[in-house]
Amino acid sequence: MNPQLQRQAARWYPLIDIPEQISLRDDDVRFKVVPAGRRSGKTERAKRYVAKQAMLNEGEMYFCAAPTRDQVKKIFWDDMKALTMAASHPKRPSESDLKIFMPNGTEIHMIGLDKPERFEGVPWTGGVIDEIADVKESAWQANILPALNTVSPLRPDYRAWCWLIGVPDGLNHYYDMYQYALTGSDADWKAYHWKSSEILPDDVIAAAKRVMSLKQFKQEFEASFETATGRIYEDYGPGNFTQETIQPHEELCWMHDQNFTPLSSAIGVIRDGCLFLLDEIVLTSAVSRQSAVEFVERYKDHDNKRVRIYGDPAGRAGEKHGHASDYTEIEDVLRKAGWTFSRRVSRAAPAIKDRQNAVRAKICNAAGDRSLFVNPAAAKMCDKGLATVQLQKGSTFQEDQTNEAQHITTAIGYMVSREWPINRAGMTHKELRL
Repeated sequence: MNPQLQRQAARWYPLIDIPEQISLRDDDVRFKVVPAGRRSGKTERAKRYVAKQAMLNEGEMYFCAAPTRDQVKKIFWDDMKALTMAASHPKRPSESDLKIFMPNGTEIHMIGLDKPERFEGVPWTGGVIDEIADVKESAWQANILPALNTVSPLRPDYRAWCWLIGVPDGLNHYYDMYQYALTGSDADWKAYHWKSSEILPDDVIAAAKRVMSLKQFKQEFEASFETATGRIYEDYGPGNFTQETIQPHEELCWMHDQNFTPLSSAIGVIRDGCLFLLDEIVLTSAVSRQSAVEFVERYKDHDNKRVRIYGDPAGRAGEKHGHASDYTEIEDVLRKAGWTFSRRVSRAAPAIKDRQNAVRAKICNAAGDRSLFVNPAAAKMCDKGLATVQLQKGSTFQEDQTNEAQHITTAIGYMVSREWPINRAGMTHKELRL
């Protein structure tokens, strides 16, 4: 056996079997809805099922789909080549079209559903859609289901099947699918559910609880359909209040969300891994330079003349062409006033959900620990924003920008997601045999 084929064969390592996953594999049901916890084996089971079906059945057409082409390539492509032992196939996989050609004439297509029409026009045998909660709501009824319901005159009694897997994301179309499958009123549909704790070691679950909010943990690791209505930072409250003030020796952290009125920025310090929001600058009809002038005047007697600057990456606009940006304007004022600074602005803005979840986890994580504190008397807009900002009606993550305090919470989020990002803070990444 050549080395590449040996590596692909090794991809078939043993899995941990739990009854719900065995039922998922073995039940003869057309549409299987699978909200299950992160890293608990749902996607691995789906990959293996499609791979086995493709190896067993001649001349069939299978699919692996995800919300975008980039996602489907990241989630499925390399694994499906390995699981189907593609190194041994006479016809090489198409790297441009993301297709695998089995020796028995069967094909497996990877499909990005950012353009749902890609799903149409193929006589599908069956397949899996991962991260279904993030697929366009209209895609199932308008593109996917009609394609699956297309009947071949060569097999008039055959009906294509589909696994709909992912982690819940509010009470959206995935929730509706799950509820429909749960009712048992349609024999073509069945729901399957398990928590990450049924598969993952206790220390991994404990690590997740330390860095996630309770709401996010229940959604991500317990596959619970958490409501997406009301306050974004619903755990923020008196447990996050402090009477602490900035001490003269402390390095300041200054957080921005530019180009909005009022121009709001938060000022805080880090103590033992906790963020203390202890001041703010809120100016009406102002620009970044004016905010900087206010900052250097307010802190002219502060002993530690070093400040960390956080904010929206869009504030860099113009720099690559040699023009002044929001940040260069701020830094020019700081420099002339004798301050030193470090700009801690990410290359790209974090995803809105990631930013929100990072702040939620600092406010109160799933273990009940709080590590973000606000002096409500000195940082009134910070307190108001964290206490009142809500989601836009009908959205699971977009923020209601009619609340004037929304922008300062965004500024806070830029810092928190930079210093304590959910995707790596305290989490283990060692390989697990699921």
